[in-house]
Formats: sequence, C-alpha cells, structure tokens
Amino acid sequence: MVTIEKVDTGNKAQVKRFVQYYYDLYRDCPQWIPPLFMDAYLPLNRKKHPFFEHSEGDFFLALRDGEVVGRIFAGENQPYNQYHKTKKAQFYFFDAENDLGTAQALFDAAFDWSRKRGLDTMLGPKGLSPFDGYGIQIEGTEHRQMMTMMTYNYAYYPKLVEALGFEKEVDFVSCYLPADAFKIPERVARIAQWAMKRGNLWVKEFKSKKELISWAQRIGETYNRTFIHNWEYYPFTQGDVDYAVQNVFMVADHRLIKLIMHGEDIVGFLFAFPDVSAALQRAKGRLFPFGIVDILLEMKRTKTISGNGMGVLPDYQGTGGNALLYYEMGKTVLGYNQFEHVEMTQVAETTKQMRADLKNLNGVEYKNHRVYRKAI
Repeated sequence: MVTIEKVDTGNKAQVKRFVQYYYDLYRDCPQWIPPLFMDAYLPLNRKKHPFFEHSEGDFFLALRDGEVVGRIFAGENQPYNQYHKTKKAQFYFFDAENDLGTAQALFDAAFDWSRKRGLDTMLGPKGLSPFDGYGIQIEGTEHRQMMTMMTYNYAYYPKLVEALGFEKEVDFVSCYLPADAFKIPERVARIAQWAMKRGNLWVKEFKSKKELISWAQRIGETYNRTFIHNWEYYPFTQGDVDYAVQNVFMVADHRLIKLIMHGEDIVGFLFAFPDVSAALQRAKGRLFPFGIVDILLEMKRTKTISGNGMGVLPDYQGTGGNALLYYEMGKTVLGYNQFEHVEMTQVAETTKQMRADLKNLNGVEYKNHRVYRKAI
C-alpha cells in the first residue's frame, strides 16, 4: 500500500529523501543529466528560492513499506494567476515508479492541496522558476538531455498522467541544427544588413563575464517584456531576475550571449551556452573535488551549443530584428572553430513564427515536451 507524506522542508532528512530519490531513480539512465546537488536542494529552501517570496507550494513523497517510490510538488504561482486572472495550480518534480496507483496517490495529494486553496485547474510540469524546463518529454527520450535546461523522464511518464485524465495544454519542441547544414538564407542576411543600416539596430557583444553580469538587470527586464504574449508569461520579480543572474549568467560563456540594440535600448537577445552535459554526467551532482574543473574544460572542448533564449520585443519584430537574431546565431555557430551542432531548446508551439524560421534554417524537430492540464 502506498502512503503519502508531506515533506517538512525544515527537516534535513526529509528534504534529502525527496532529492535523493531522483538520483536513485535515474542512476542507470544514460540519457539523464544529474543536476548539481546544490541546485537540486535549492527549490526546497523556502528562505532562498524566489518562488516562495511571492507564491506557495508543498512537496510530497509516496512511500511503500517505508521506501520512497515517488515524489511531486504542488504549488500556486500567484503572480501568474493574478496577471492571467486564473485559478491554476501547477505540479513539478513528478517522478515515480511505473505504477498507476503510485501516480494516482501523488496527484490526489496535489489535487487536494490545490482544491483547499480554491484552485480549479492543474498544469504541469511547470517549474518554480521561469528558467526551469517545461513539460513531460513525449518524444526523443532516446536522446541525451540538454544539460538541466530541460526536463528528462522515462517513456512511461506520459502514459501515467494521461491515464489520470490529463490532456495537452502546450508543447515545447527542441530543434537540432547541424552546423554544416546551418546556412543563413541570403534573404535573411539581406534583411539583417538592412536592419542595421536603416533600422538603426546594432549588435552588442560582451568582452568579459564581468561586463555581462553588469548588464544582467537590464537583460532580465527585456526578457520579461519580450514574452508578454506567451503562454508561460508572468511579470518577473526582482528575485526572479537575481536568480537568473546567479544560476544562468554566472555559468555562461560571455562570447555566446548577444543583444540586439536600438540606440541604447535592448530590443532583442540571443542566449547560447556550451553544452557541458558530458561533464555533468561525470560529476554526478558534485562540483568538488574535480567537477568544476571538468565543467570548465568541457566548455572549451564541447562541439554543441544550446540555444536557450532568443527573442525580440514585440514592437521590433517587424523591423528586421528577427532576421538580425538569426544572422547573429549563424555567426555564433560558424564563427568559432569548435561547434558542430546546435540545439534550440524548448521552443513553444505558440511561437509560430520562430518555429517556422527554425525549419527554414534546416532545423529538425527531435524532442517534444508536453505541458498537461486537468480540471480539478
């Protein structure tokens, strides 16, 4: 018989059981990328994670004979609900054995938590941060996870949630672009050149990590304003921006981050990151004693880039800004004698123009993550 236990996030032993179960479940999966332990523990730290500055949530474990067989998080992102005028709950960290009864018990706990707060719909997987990956992977589980920028799961997960009555909300597709096929169409290059000459747009590149960090606040504000029409949008808090600086920009290669400028204003951005998946697998969650050195070395020897953030402010999408972004992406890929592959990570199906543009650039859709919903 499966029982459910709510995690006391002030109890170190319970927190460790919640985190460790994930590593135990996927230990022998060659496609899985273990997150660093410091990152895996952070969401359960209510004093440090920005989600709990504005929202609430709880963590649950499923137990059978005292052994952990599943876990889940249920929460309400209050700024999201306030902005969209909805009453939606979200789930995340759903991991479990391949057993419908276990999944049912976990979600029953999440549903009960949500109903008690007057919420009427459950969405997920949707993380505690705007920079967490979305969805349950429904296609491409045979491929290695792209670092921890997206979620990864066993192929039986979609069957479990669909058996519980969940339906599709939105898909996030990832595209693979081999560098030898990554050719910027002449029309795109021509529009990009026109945008710089006639549209008064220019490209900001960074000379150092220190300079990139100094721009982080402005970049975060622009990122937030870029996606106001997207499904996942809600107004960032200062804590969300600070979280991005600490967890995204600090590990970025400044050469691969570019901004589209109009005068002194940021109107677009391209975030690309060297793929250090192999080093993360070797680190097994630990930075020390050798993990951090291996990750730094992997940044210099990897052949793959992850494109995990690309956009132009709505007011500039018809002025050549998009073309300039793709033009710069091509220069990023081909401008270094290192990279052979690009993965554009989790592009929402609602961003129809970007999906079409990536196909025009010979992108092959090869992973799909689905966010589910259920009326509760």
